[in-house]
Order: sequence, then structure tokens, then C-alpha cells
Amino acid sequence: MASKKAKKSSGQRAGDKKERSPARWRKYVAPVVTGLTLMLIAYVFYLDVNVREQFEGKRWAVPASVYARPLELYPGMRLTRQQLLDELHSLGYQRGPSADGVGSFKVEGRHVTLVTRPFQFWDGQEASRRIELSFEDASLGGIRDIPGNQPLPLVRLEPQLIAKIYPGHNEDRILVRLDQVPQALITALLATEDRNFYQHHGVAPLSILRAAWVNLRARRTVQGGSTLTQQLVKNFYLTNERTLWRKINEAIMALLLEFHYDKDEILEAYLNEIYLGQDGQRSIHGFGLAARFYFGRPLQELRLSQLAMLVGMVKGPSYYDPRRHPERATARRNLVLRSLAKQQLIDEEQLQTASGEGLGVVPGTPSGITRYPAFMELVRRQLYRDYRDDDLRSDGMQIFTTLEPVAQA
Repeated sequence: MASKKAKKSSGQRAGDKKERSPARWRKYVAPVVTGLTLMLIAYVFYLDVNVREQFEGKRWAVPASVYARPLELYPGMRLTRQQLLDELHSLGYQRGPSADGVGSFKVEGRHVTLVTRPFQFWDGQEASRRIELSFEDASLGGIRDIPGNQPLPLVRLEPQLIAKIYPGHNEDRILVRLDQVPQALITALLATEDRNFYQHHGVAPLSILRAAWVNLRARRTVQGGSTLTQQLVKNFYLTNERTLWRKINEAIMALLLEFHYDKDEILEAYLNEIYLGQDGQRSIHGFGLAARFYFGRPLQELRLSQLAMLVGMVKGPSYYDPRRHPERATARRNLVLRSLAKQQLIDEEQLQTASGEGLGVVPGTPSGITRYPAFMELVRRQLYRDYRDDDLRSDGMQIFTTLEPVAQA
């Protein structure tokens, strides 16, 4: 009997031990959850500090720009009509039957009508103006302001860019403000890359699920679910590695970016940061530089077809490189245009006109090669005597020289 009781007591203790085990583990759950929560909060705080420090500090290292002399036009100066046309050609002005847009000109006999570009000179901002120049044999006879029909004593054309001094990472960009960007570019970009940009808070779960479903059905990646904010975070803060951890960081940082900054500020940063091509060792970043690199003109002067091509390149700058793969670039551009028409953002006439145009890409030039190497060597020597290397390579300095590009040609 005693033996049976002992066995029974032993069985009861084993059962009690089993019953107490879950309770013993439960008392550890709360501290573990609390610890993990505190770790998550600390990590989000760490990401938040990084997001704000980089976004509010010096965002980009902008190379110094070296310019030739600006051409100053005044009545009586020795200048032939052909010399002026050569200067306008080197500056990328477009000749046509009328001179209506900035950077355009027309020729009628001894008269040249042109619309100058605005430019920030060393002594202040020079506004765009529409003028007519009259030539007499080998000299400039007179300058007339067309809207006011008044004679002008002096007009300056913007100088030709002859070289740049790049930062160590070889990134190049021309910074643009949001109010300088054509509305057609913003419309095309949002319609193509992020239709709900002004509605979401940095991450669009429905877009991610829709893209995942489309990609699953196609058995390959045909659609992305990242918002513009996520794309900015990836390019500005993170690397291109394809890992789940990077995607988690990207989503958290996108939410933080949207929490601290308004949509327009984020969009402006995206327009200046996005990678749009490679020129040898030089990386082409931002739509401002891409306009110059592919079309030889400022962003504000591009046509709808050209803007659509740049927007189409966001998906793959190398794959849709218009110089190496013009057929792909054209097809992608036309897809962007059709998307705009489908969303009723452009009409049928605009669609047909823009789709029928050629790409209009200017020939590429060797990366980092200046047409004036001997002159630039003298300029560099003088600059490095007076300035720090970091200032020349990252502060976006404007350096004006006395070089006469027409005489050197």
C-alpha cells in the first residue's frame, strides 16, 4: 500500500510539474516582448536621426563649374552674324521659324531674333529677354528689346560650360528647384511611377500587393510597388542590395521621411537624386543634368516627348539608354505617353505629335574630356592655390574665365 501511494504521489508531482511549465514560461513573455519593443523603438530612433541629419544637412556634393567668358553684345562691336550663330550653336540654342521659347532664335537676312536664357552671373541674376540684333557688314549695328521696342546698350549671353571639377565619387548633377521643373515632367513622373504620391504616407501596401500579384502571374518582375519616397530612400540612404532587411529599412525610413517633411520637398529631392545614366566614370543624377546630358538643353526647354523619354528611363537607365538602344528608348517613351493619354492627362493630338517625334538626343562626348586641356591646366593650378580641394569638388562653385571659345575653335 505504501508503495502504491508513493507511486501515486510521484505521478501527481509529475502532472503538477507539467501543469506549472506553461505558467513558468508565461512569466518570461512580458519581459521579452518589452525588451524587443524597446530595441525596436531604439532602432527606429536611430534611423530617424540618420534620416533627419542627412536630409537637413548638405545633401549632395556638387562639382565646380568652369565657364568661358560670357559674350557681351553692344552696338558697334566687331562681330559678324556668322560668329554670333556659331556662339549660339555652341550654347545649344535652337534655330527655327520663330523665336518664341527660351533658348531659341530665328534668322531673317541681317537680323537675328533670339530669346536669351536666364543665368546667375557673378554680379547678379540676368533675366531672360527677347531681343533683335541687326548686323552691318562685320559689326553689330544695334540691339532692340522686342516687347518694349526700345534700344539696348548691352546684353550678355550666358557663358559656355568648358569643364567641371568632380567629387571623389564622380556623381554629377545640376540642382533644380521644384518651381523650375516643367509641370509636364511632374505629371508624367507621378502618372508613371507613383499615381498616389500625394495620398500615401511613404508606403503603399495595396501597390505592393498588386505588384506582387502581377509579378507572380508573369513569373518575373514586371511591376514595382515602391513609392517615390521609397525610391528616394533607396538611392539617397541605402544600397541596391536585394534583401528583406533592406526593404524593411526602406519602408521605415520612408515613413519617417514623410513624417518630417512635406511632399513637395520630398519630390524636389527625388528629382535631383534619381540616377539617370552613366558617362564613363561620371554618374548622371537628377533630371536637371539628364536634360543637358541627353539633349544639350536646360530642363525647362524640353518638349513633351523629351520629358517622357527621361521619365521612361527611371525604370532602367542602362537598358533604355537612348544612345545605345534607341528602339527601346522610343518604345518606353511612347508607353509613357500612352499612359498619360489613357489617364486623360494629354489629348490625342499631343499623343500623336509627341509619339511621332524623333528622340532628339545629341551625340555623346567622351566623359571628363575638355576641349581646352592646356587652358584648364592653368585654371586648376590657380584654383588649387586659392581654394581647398573639398570646396572645389563639392560646393557647386561657379568659376568664370577669360577663354574665348570661338577664337579657340
